[in-house]
Amino acid sequence: MLSYHAKFSSFGSHAPKKILNNFDLEKIVDTTDEWIRTRTGMFERHIASESEAASDLAFQAATNCIESSNVKYKDIDQIIVATISGDHPFPSTACILQKKLGLKNIPAFDVSAGCTGFVYAIDIARQYVENGIAQNILVVGVEILTKITNWKDRNTCVLFGDGAGATIVSRAEASDISRIIDTKIDADGSQGEFLIQQAGGSRMPASHESVDKNLHTVFMEGNRIFKNAIKSMFASSDELLRRNNLSVSDVDWIIPHQANLRIIEGLAEKMKVSMSKVIVNIEKYGNTSSATIPLAADEAIRNKKIRRGDIILLTSFGAGLTWGSILARY
Repeated sequence: MLSYHAKFSSFGSHAPKKILNNFDLEKIVDTTDEWIRTRTGMFERHIASESEAASDLAFQAATNCIESSNVKYKDIDQIIVATISGDHPFPSTACILQKKLGLKNIPAFDVSAGCTGFVYAIDIARQYVENGIAQNILVVGVEILTKITNWKDRNTCVLFGDGAGATIVSRAEASDISRIIDTKIDADGSQGEFLIQQAGGSRMPASHESVDKNLHTVFMEGNRIFKNAIKSMFASSDELLRRNNLSVSDVDWIIPHQANLRIIEGLAEKMKVSMSKVIVNIEKYGNTSSATIPLAADEAIRNKKIRRGDIILLTSFGAGLTWGSILARY
């Protein structure tokens, strides 16, 4: 039996000022605006400056999130950051963010699950709150993927952008309409080679050869990822709906990972839902990995698309391979 229920108190986001659009990319690599739009649905993406690190974007998103909530800084009792492009291999970006926020003596740790990182982090945070261990957990999804992008590979360099999104997962009061209804996360490690940063870890430490061969950048087999993404996100979303006696018609908004417009449209078709119920902002941000869902959610809330009481379904797929979904009443 659960001791408590968890809810989303607020969202916040941040993206770097610099914007790189498709016409800019035409000058860098053999591609065209039409090719990128047709295959991905992207037009522009935000690019971090040389001096910006993941914790800088995370701090801005976290501050925006906290300031838009009723939660005080001193009431945050845990920080979870989902990222694969943190400031350093260690310490965790969550600990660096804790320092920037002026918080002390609370747990802070990172979660590495690729683009599904934010969903994984919410699944963890929800359980801490439901078990009564924590009351307010700051969860951030942040990536600076452009610093691990192979700018000579036209198939991947057009995809990624930088950004951060944050939420506070709080204990729900009995009178609250808001509630995280259910979560579902999965992984299949046997297919991890389809989306990988090969060098920089203990398997392949940094060397002149690894740098020369661009092995510290993102490698992806796009076709394999495409097929797995739609199938996996549908499976976790469908299971959540079925085990909570809901149908897709009960969902007000679907917020999928913004990896590729074709994947989003394919998921909507498989779920038999109109694209008018799907939150999409991929044309402005590209794929920001673990930041896409909270960034899209915050933007939709600020634009008054998503309102309190709406049932939302968040779903993602990423490196690992990992995938998962969250069902909530906002």
